[in-house]
Amino acid sequence: MDVRHYTIALDVNIAEKSISGFTIIDVVLSQSSPVLLFDLMNDLKVQAIWVNGKKTNFSHADNLITITSGSQFPAGKVAVKIQYSGKPHIALRPPWEDGFTWTADSSGHPWVAITAEGTGGKIYFPCKDHPSDEPNEGVDMIVTVPKGLVVAGPGLLLKVTRKKQTDTYHWKTNYTINNYSIIFNIGDYDVVSKIYTSINGNKIPMQFYVLKYHASKAAHHLDVLESMVRVKEKYFGEYPWAKEKIGIVETPHLGMEHQTMNAYGNKFQYQQVGGHDFDWLMNHEFGHEWWGNKVTVKDWADYWIHEGIETFADQLYILDNEGEEAYIEQFKKMVPTFANEKPIVQGKDIDEEAAYIGDIYGKGAFFMHTLRYVIGDSVFFPTLKELATAPQYTYDNFVCTDDVEQLFSKASSTNLKPLFDFYLRTIQKLEVHVKAMPNNQYKIELQNFDAALPLDIVTDNGKKRSRVDKHGIVVKSAVQPQIDPDCYYLKKLIIE
Repeated sequence: MDVRHYTIALDVNIAEKSISGFTIIDVVLSQSSPVLLFDLMNDLKVQAIWVNGKKTNFSHADNLITITSGSQFPAGKVAVKIQYSGKPHIALRPPWEDGFTWTADSSGHPWVAITAEGTGGKIYFPCKDHPSDEPNEGVDMIVTVPKGLVVAGPGLLLKVTRKKQTDTYHWKTNYTINNYSIIFNIGDYDVVSKIYTSINGNKIPMQFYVLKYHASKAAHHLDVLESMVRVKEKYFGEYPWAKEKIGIVETPHLGMEHQTMNAYGNKFQYQQVGGHDFDWLMNHEFGHEWWGNKVTVKDWADYWIHEGIETFADQLYILDNEGEEAYIEQFKKMVPTFANEKPIVQGKDIDEEAAYIGDIYGKGAFFMHTLRYVIGDSVFFPTLKELATAPQYTYDNFVCTDDVEQLFSKASSTNLKPLFDFYLRTIQKLEVHVKAMPNNQYKIELQNFDAALPLDIVTDNGKKRSRVDKHGIVVKSAVQPQIDPDCYYLKKLIIE
């Protein structure tokens, strides 16, 4: 079953903390089937289902809708309309725990947010909840709210229909989109805009759906965001959704990546990077427009590609604005934070909850830092951009860890699988043995890695990069050599 399009039409009753309406799921069946399955949380009650316009039998249990028919559902295009209502799950600790947040801003206006990365879109609409199947023809989202409130959503705002008591916002994206990005936010928003000229010369609207009493801060915040976009485009190619918008929306939770409408709740807390205001949260979440939204894994087991590569990408802003030493210091600070209790890639076909461990961020980023060192900038950066731009890895196509390894191995003319396996599929650290010998000589060798790796070694004659393997090399130094002083490897030194 290949999902092609979602149409989500909902009335939001803020007083009751409930929703009601329908979702139409357009799919293509590769063969006839006696059953159709969709995911929807049990918090919501399904009233009726139609398949190709015909009312159909169904059951709804264990967060799964099972649709049956007296005969086979035919191969080809199938339209499934599901009417439902209820009180969706409430988020207890967003964005780490998913659900709806029903709150009010400081002026007392209703403020509603949805987070769904871990649980998926099934929190509030029926869907096929698996990362390997996104709606190739996009989503129409039609949301009705009490009059005066504003709905921020993905894609382009087609129209607003105003009635005496309600306003209905129709958002549409034509791009493929992961289902946890198919969310909306409701608030007393102003829309502050500017035009961004992309690296390819396209004029893209930048829009900030900001609470009205923060509107005076929005123009500067968009300038801060623009500086980040320029760094991302330098390394990863043009902003992926150039035909729609660069969007952010103020939320009561800290933040979350949502395609063309990133959630932002860091309260305009800036750091200084390169003498300019910088917002780490926005830099990270916005980078997921490339790593997670444009480049998407087919299996949660490879989730580090989203979070690890994006956390590495975060440091490229430091590299560009403060230089190589500041960039290296960021990675040195990361090392003590690694739990290193489970491999980053734990297998295949695991769910998001199992894959979502802290090390997919920092240790995943550190692996990319290691990879950069091992193959060199002249190969690493063009290959990273290829991963972010080549059709076989982006938009309608999905990737896994093996795809990334094979791309970098081919580009570097090196078999990098042992390095990928060592750092991503085990919790080992590179063991470097340093043995003192007579006449101010030291033997340096790798103990638990079979291939040769470049290694910076500092002696009394300065720093030199050498290739070291299990057979080792001998260096001469009046002082004990320093090994990998800039910390390109997650390692364990054994001094004898």
